[in-house]
Amino acid sequence: QVQLVESGGGLVQPGGSLRLSCAASGLLFSRYAMSWYRQAPGKERELLATVSSTGGTTSYKDTVKGRFTISRDNAKSTVSLRMNSLKPEDTAVYLCHVRQLGYWGQGTQVTVSS
Repeated sequence: QVQLVESGGGLVQPGGSLRLSCAASGLLFSRYAMSWYRQAPGKERELLATVSSTGGTTSYKDTVKGRFTISRDNAKSTVSLRMNSLKPEDTAVYLCHVRQLGYWGQGTQVTVSS
């Protein structure tokens, strides 16, 4: 059974940083591209970043490019999202996703507020 477990969310002040992690199990992690999404209340879920199976290729939504960095550790079956210069509009539930298999984690809440 595939499981994705996110962690690292919390309350942070504007301009601050957080590092989210997603631990995967039940799949051959190194075979799949991984993505981070977020969903704010009343808004559609949006794709933020994707990393290829090897970690060699990444892509980002324009609004987070330069502030967020996605990375993965295939030896540990984890994918991370480093978020810098956080803004109140980054407040959302952040979820990791295996696009090829359709699995989602339960999400971790990020709140950016002073």
